[in-house]
Amino acid sequence: EVQLVESGGGMVQPGGSLRLSCAASGFTFSTTYMSWARQAPGKGPEWVSSIHASGTSYSYAAPVKGRFTISRDNAKNTLYLQMDRLKPEDTGLYYCETGNVRGQGTQVTVSS
Repeated sequence: EVQLVESGGGMVQPGGSLRLSCAASGFTFSTTYMSWARQAPGKGPEWVSSIHASGTSYSYAAPVKGRFTISRDNAKNTLYLQMDRLKPEDTGLYYCETGNVRGQGTQVTVSS
């Protein structure tokens, strides 16, 4: 069974940092393109970032470019999202996904 389990969310003040993790199982993680997406309250899903299976190629949505860093550890079957200089508009449910499979998400709240 394919499973994606996110963790690392929480509440942080503007300007703060969080590191999200996504533990993958049930498929060959090391050969799979992975992504992070988010959904703010009352809004639709928004793509955040993607990373190639090798970890050497990645892309970011304009609102997070320069503040977020995607990475992966294929030996640990884990995807990461380092989020720095967080803003209130980054608030939302963050989830990892591949193809049509997504995790349950982890909540990120940026508020003073």
